[in-house]
Amino acid sequence: MKGIEFIQENGKTVKAVIDLRIHKALFDEIFNRYQSQSLPNPNSTVHTNSDVHIADNVSGNNNVIAQKAIAAARTYLGTKHVQGGVSRNGLDCSGLTHLSFKEAGIDLSRDSRSQSVTGMDISIDNVEEGDLVFFATGTDPNRISHVGIITKKGKRKEDLEFIHTSTSRGVVEEQLFKFEYWQKAYRHARRVISPLA
Repeated sequence: MKGIEFIQENGKTVKAVIDLRIHKALFDEIFNRYQSQSLPNPNSTVHTNSDVHIADNVSGNNNVIAQKAIAAARTYLGTKHVQGGVSRNGLDCSGLTHLSFKEAGIDLSRDSRSQSVTGMDISIDNVEEGDLVFFATGTDPNRISHVGIITKKGKRKEDLEFIHTSTSRGVVEEQLFKFEYWQKAYRHARRVISPLA
């Protein structure tokens, strides 16, 4: 079938690699099954009732990459804040985004200011899960000093949630505009996951 490569082992089809430019609707259906299974390992291969598998390296689907980055970030929840940290012993905000996207196959620079000019600028009204949000938390209102990942969107800006590293609480996931602090410090959002080919 055009756009689907079936991988066989011992005469049995064990995997299908799907070209999402041709079969995006089919992939969306299978991915919805993946999400409903709530697999503990975000890198696990998806198994469906029809024994179709989706390879981890299927390219071109922004949602899969975004969900991998978010799932990776959530594994750090509770990790303490350490300036310059890039491990489970301690992270700073850009360390969290750098590691999370690395696990999803995207190589982000290490600091928030460099990340803030990566990818495409997105209006806060159009952000999707996996987009980065940037803040100026210091005395200079034009100097980016903090970054987080959108983890949940809704009908209103107030519904947005993000995961980031708080200096006092470590890695947390919370509403983006719940606190006036983040409302005032917010500067812009960026999409670092490339659009579908």
